[in-house]
Amino acid sequence: MDQAFLISTGAVALAEIGDKTQLLSLVLAARYRKPIPIILGVLAATLINHAGAGALGTWLGSILTPTVMRWALAASFLGMGLWILVPDKLDEGEANTNRSHLGVFGTTVITFFLAEMGDKTQIATVALAARFHDFFGVVAGTTLGMMIANVPAIVLGDRFAHRLPTKVVHGIAAVMFVVLGALALFGVGV
Repeated sequence: MDQAFLISTGAVALAEIGDKTQLLSLVLAARYRKPIPIILGVLAATLINHAGAGALGTWLGSILTPTVMRWALAASFLGMGLWILVPDKLDEGEANTNRSHLGVFGTTVITFFLAEMGDKTQIATVALAARFHDFFGVVAGTTLGMMIANVPAIVLGDRFAHRLPTKVVHGIAAVMFVVLGALALFGVGV
Protein backbone atom coordinates (compact mmCIF):
# COMPACT_ATOMS: atom_id res chain seq x y z
CA MET A 1 0.00 0.00 0.00
CA ASP A 2 0.95 3.60 -0.48
CA GLN A 3 2.86 5.35 2.35
CA ALA A 4 0.86 8.57 2.03
CA PHE A 5 -2.40 6.65 2.35
CA LEU A 6 -1.29 4.54 5.33
CA ILE A 7 0.31 7.37 7.29
CA SER A 8 -2.63 9.69 6.58
CA THR A 9 -5.13 7.06 7.70
CA GLY A 10 -3.31 6.29 10.95
CA ALA A 11 -2.51 9.88 11.85
CA VAL A 12 -6.07 11.12 11.36
CA ALA A 13 -7.75 8.10 12.96
CA LEU A 14 -5.67 8.65 16.09
CA ALA A 15 -5.99 12.45 16.04
CA GLU A 16 -9.78 12.22 15.69
CA ILE A 17 -10.32 10.27 18.91
CA GLY A 18 -11.95 12.71 21.33
CA ASP A 19 -11.92 15.48 18.71
CA LYS A 20 -14.86 17.89 18.47
CA THR A 21 -16.07 16.30 15.24
CA GLN A 22 -16.18 12.92 16.94
CA LEU A 23 -18.17 14.54 19.74
CA LEU A 24 -20.47 16.00 17.09
CA SER A 25 -20.94 12.49 15.67
CA LEU A 26 -22.10 11.36 19.11
CA VAL A 27 -24.53 14.31 19.35
CA LEU A 28 -25.97 13.57 15.90
CA ALA A 29 -26.31 9.86 16.69
CA ALA A 30 -28.07 10.58 19.99
CA ARG A 31 -30.43 13.13 18.43
CA TYR A 32 -31.45 11.33 15.25
CA ARG A 33 -30.79 7.62 15.92
CA LYS A 34 -30.37 6.99 12.18
CA PRO A 35 -26.79 5.81 11.69
CA ILE A 36 -26.79 5.31 7.89
CA PRO A 37 -27.64 8.90 6.86
CA ILE A 38 -25.33 10.23 9.57
CA ILE A 39 -22.43 8.04 8.37
CA LEU A 40 -23.08 9.06 4.75
CA GLY A 41 -23.26 12.72 5.81
CA VAL A 42 -19.95 12.47 7.68
CA LEU A 43 -18.39 10.80 4.63
CA ALA A 44 -19.67 13.50 2.24
CA ALA A 45 -18.61 16.38 4.50
CA THR A 46 -15.18 14.84 5.06
CA LEU A 47 -14.59 14.21 1.36
CA ILE A 48 -15.49 17.80 0.48
CA ASN A 49 -13.48 19.28 3.34
CA HIS A 50 -10.41 17.11 2.95
CA ALA A 51 -10.40 17.44 -0.84
CA GLY A 52 -10.09 21.20 -0.40
CA ALA A 53 -7.41 20.79 2.27
CA GLY A 54 -5.56 18.22 0.16
CA ALA A 55 -5.66 20.51 -2.88
CA LEU A 56 -4.26 23.39 -0.81
CA GLY A 57 -1.51 21.17 0.60
CA THR A 58 -0.59 19.77 -2.81
CA TRP A 59 -0.46 23.29 -4.25
CA LEU A 60 1.70 24.57 -1.38
CA GLY A 61 3.99 21.59 -1.84
CA SER A 62 4.47 22.51 -5.49
CA ILE A 63 5.23 26.23 -5.04
CA LEU A 64 7.42 26.30 -1.94
CA THR A 65 11.16 25.78 -2.22
CA PRO A 66 12.46 22.57 -0.64
CA THR A 67 14.08 24.49 2.25
CA VAL A 68 10.94 26.51 3.03
CA MET A 69 8.83 23.36 2.68
CA ARG A 70 11.07 21.42 5.06
CA TRP A 71 10.81 24.11 7.75
CA ALA A 72 7.06 24.66 7.21
CA LEU A 73 6.34 20.93 7.41
CA ALA A 74 8.52 20.48 10.48
CA ALA A 75 6.77 23.37 12.23
CA SER A 76 3.28 22.21 11.22
CA PHE A 77 3.82 18.58 12.24
CA LEU A 78 5.42 19.58 15.56
CA GLY A 79 2.57 22.05 16.13
CA MET A 80 0.02 19.33 15.37
CA GLY A 81 1.76 17.03 17.82
CA LEU A 82 1.32 19.61 20.57
CA TRP A 83 -2.20 20.65 19.52
CA ILE A 84 -3.44 17.07 19.72
CA LEU A 85 -2.58 17.04 23.42
CA VAL A 86 -5.08 19.88 24.06
CA PRO A 87 -8.52 18.44 24.89
CA ASP A 88 -11.26 19.43 22.44
CA LYS A 89 -14.70 20.73 23.35
CA LEU A 90 -17.78 21.05 21.19
CA ASP A 91 -19.14 24.61 21.32
CA GLU A 92 -22.90 25.18 21.44
CA GLY A 93 -22.87 26.68 17.95
CA GLU A 94 -21.07 23.65 16.54
CA ALA A 95 -23.43 21.29 18.32
CA ASN A 96 -26.48 23.04 16.88
CA THR A 97 -28.07 20.25 14.88
CA ASN A 98 -31.44 21.96 14.60
CA ARG A 99 -31.61 21.99 10.82
CA SER A 100 -34.57 19.64 10.52
CA HIS A 101 -35.64 21.08 7.16
CA LEU A 102 -32.46 19.56 5.66
CA GLY A 103 -33.12 16.03 6.92
CA VAL A 104 -30.62 13.89 8.82
CA PHE A 105 -28.16 13.60 5.91
CA GLY A 106 -28.22 17.32 5.06
CA THR A 107 -27.97 18.37 8.70
CA THR A 108 -25.00 16.06 9.18
CA VAL A 109 -23.19 17.32 6.06
CA ILE A 110 -23.61 20.99 7.00
CA THR A 111 -22.82 20.72 10.73
CA PHE A 112 -19.92 18.30 10.25
CA PHE A 113 -18.39 20.35 7.42
CA LEU A 114 -18.56 23.55 9.49
CA ALA A 115 -17.14 21.86 12.59
CA GLU A 116 -14.24 20.45 10.55
CA MET A 117 -13.21 23.89 9.21
CA GLY A 118 -9.86 24.77 10.79
CA ASP A 119 -9.92 21.58 12.87
CA LYS A 120 -6.83 19.49 13.63
CA THR A 121 -7.59 16.89 11.00
CA GLN A 122 -8.14 19.50 8.28
CA ILE A 123 -4.80 21.16 9.08
CA ALA A 124 -3.16 17.73 9.19
CA THR A 125 -4.58 16.99 5.73
CA VAL A 126 -2.98 20.17 4.34
CA ALA A 127 0.39 19.26 5.88
CA LEU A 128 0.26 15.62 4.80
CA ALA A 129 -0.65 16.54 1.21
CA ALA A 130 2.20 19.07 1.10
CA ARG A 131 4.59 16.49 2.53
CA PHE A 132 3.69 13.55 0.30
CA HIS A 133 2.67 15.34 -2.94
CA ASP A 134 -0.08 12.71 -3.24
CA PHE A 135 -3.51 14.32 -3.30
CA PHE A 136 -5.51 11.11 -3.76
CA GLY A 137 -3.50 8.99 -1.31
CA VAL A 138 -3.71 11.64 1.42
CA VAL A 139 -7.39 12.54 0.91
CA ALA A 140 -8.38 8.85 0.76
CA GLY A 141 -6.29 8.14 3.87
CA THR A 142 -7.53 11.08 5.94
CA THR A 143 -11.11 10.34 4.94
CA LEU A 144 -10.73 6.69 5.93
CA GLY A 145 -9.12 7.79 9.21
CA MET A 146 -12.13 10.03 9.93
CA MET A 147 -14.51 7.18 9.20
CA ILE A 148 -12.53 4.72 11.36
CA ALA A 149 -12.87 7.10 14.30
CA ASN A 150 -16.42 8.33 13.71
CA VAL A 151 -18.40 5.29 12.53
CA PRO A 152 -18.03 3.42 15.84
CA ALA A 153 -19.03 6.61 17.68
CA ILE A 154 -22.14 6.88 15.52
CA VAL A 155 -23.10 3.21 15.71
CA LEU A 156 -22.19 2.45 19.30
CA GLY A 157 -22.68 5.90 20.81
CA ASP A 158 -21.59 6.80 24.30
CA ARG A 159 -20.93 3.21 25.35
CA PHE A 160 -17.93 3.04 23.01
CA ALA A 161 -16.56 6.58 23.24
CA HIS A 162 -16.03 6.64 26.98
CA ARG A 163 -14.11 3.35 27.02
CA LEU A 164 -11.25 4.55 24.82
CA PRO A 165 -8.12 5.68 26.65
CA THR A 166 -8.25 9.11 25.00
CA LYS A 167 -5.06 10.43 26.61
CA VAL A 168 -3.09 7.39 25.45
CA VAL A 169 -4.49 7.61 21.92
CA HIS A 170 -3.73 11.35 21.78
CA GLY A 171 -0.21 10.66 23.08
CA ILE A 172 0.40 8.14 20.30
CA ALA A 173 -0.93 10.57 17.68
CA ALA A 174 1.22 13.39 19.12
CA VAL A 175 4.33 11.19 18.91
CA MET A 176 3.47 10.32 15.29
CA PHE A 177 3.26 13.99 14.34
CA VAL A 178 6.45 14.88 16.24
CA VAL A 179 8.30 12.06 14.45
CA LEU A 180 6.94 13.29 11.09
CA GLY A 181 8.10 16.80 12.03
CA ALA A 182 11.58 15.59 12.96
CA LEU A 183 11.84 13.58 9.74
CA ALA A 184 10.77 16.62 7.72
CA LEU A 185 13.22 18.86 9.59
CA PHE A 186 16.13 16.57 8.87
CA GLY A 187 15.02 15.93 5.31
CA VAL A 188 14.47 12.23 5.84
CA GLY A 189 11.85 10.67 3.54
CA VAL A 190 9.15 8.56 5.10
